[in-house]
Amino acid sequence: MTSSVPRLVIAAPSSGSGKTTVATGLMAAFAARGLAVSPHKVGPDYIDPGYHALATGRVGRNLDAYLCGAELIGPLFAHGARGCDLAVVEGVMGLYDGAAGEGELASTAQVAKLLRAPVVLVVDASSQSRSVAALVHGFASWDPEVRVAGVILNKVGSERHEAMLREALDASGVPVLGVLRRAPQVDTPSRHLGLVPVAERRAEAVAAVAAMAAQVAQGCDLDALAALARSAGALPGAAWDAAEAVESPTHDHPTRSAEKRGPLVAAAGGEAFTGHPTRSAGQRAPVVAVAGGEAFTFSYAEHAELLTAAGAEVVTFDPLRDRQLPEGTGGLVIGGGFPEVYAPELSANEPLRKAVAELAFGGAPVAAECAGLLYLARELDGQPMCGVIDARARMHERLTLGYRDAVAVSDSVLAVAGTRMRGHEFHRTVVEPGAGASPAWGVRAPERRVEGFVQHGVHASYLHTHWASEPGVARRFVERCLTS
Repeated sequence: MTSSVPRLVIAAPSSGSGKTTVATGLMAAFAARGLAVSPHKVGPDYIDPGYHALATGRVGRNLDAYLCGAELIGPLFAHGARGCDLAVVEGVMGLYDGAAGEGELASTAQVAKLLRAPVVLVVDASSQSRSVAALVHGFASWDPEVRVAGVILNKVGSERHEAMLREALDASGVPVLGVLRRAPQVDTPSRHLGLVPVAERRAEAVAAVAAMAAQVAQGCDLDALAALARSAGALPGAAWDAAEAVESPTHDHPTRSAEKRGPLVAAAGGEAFTGHPTRSAGQRAPVVAVAGGEAFTFSYAEHAELLTAAGAEVVTFDPLRDRQLPEGTGGLVIGGGFPEVYAPELSANEPLRKAVAELAFGGAPVAAECAGLLYLARELDGQPMCGVIDARARMHERLTLGYRDAVAVSDSVLAVAGTRMRGHEFHRTVVEPGAGASPAWGVRAPERRVEGFVQHGVHASYLHTHWASEPGVARRFVERCLTS
């Protein structure tokens, strides 16, 4: 089976060049033409996909070669792009920037090569003229396997400035496919972890995306970009499928040691998995409640798909507004987000905090990542939280950011001790203490440490992981929902 969905990768020489504006604008502009557009984002970013979803009406999906492995990039792309007319992939950082000390791993360039997709380079031209040709030439020639097939010039000051840039690029062999003037109406506000998520400013986000679409439609050659997308090579292999993934006893990952397959089989109960978790006659699917709303906006779509494939009924709830957990909740997933921004409101919802604590102390499976860890703590910035974890959380001036290679220290509802996974940290908070008597993970870099908490049925940690890399996580979690 092959995927032949036309596709473009939108990259840049560095962060701040305008990738999100151009990528989101292209998605919305193509969607306005009646095309089914599949939106993707390179790397672990949770926020940009929210704007992509607004532009296309489809779930924004991440393509992360560090978290998931290079071999899953094509299948995950094909899964998200199934049935679409065109796909737009927004890059991360600069085109060739990837995981620290890992060469091209997790870079936009690597993903473009894995997808056999042409790259359109977005260049902030606000402070240059003829030098733009040297810059584009350098990026186009650095790696012959990366096809830099077009340039979009951003923040161009005037018609004269545009003429100078075009003249300089004439000899580069890389065509100019768009020119965008400075337009403050497309700007989106940022704070301590990047852009403000769509869920927190939906009306303003809708207006911003509309402005991006109008700017891109006016300044870019959409027909030429669509033709370029159609030049992408066919992708061999089957699309990723949650049901097939969760039914497999192991996930073969060439970047990790073979001996970890044992723990993964053990995580499924010590035997090869042969179907959905066993339910007694008449027993309904376990309800897994997943936190959402403005305070908990960070999630990968594949997590809910895997939980559903493993036999769960996934129900979203809002810790800011819902006074109780969904009826019949047998397991709880609390992902990332911005609870620090909403600490007073989360604290004021005492009935839900008590319901979460009661569920957790009763032994039900609870998986909490980053924001979820803060919510389960005793307090956050002095505001009472759920009190499930005997720790206090607070804002901190230092940003913690980076990929992590981790190993499970304790048996938990997600994995058995010894299971290796890769994750990502991104926060400006600190939890004291940073680990419990039974830590969740041992992290090897940038320094050796243990972190997180495993107690009762709770697994709480700062580490964001992508369950598509280890479907046994979802399978084990649902099994525990049935037996807790």
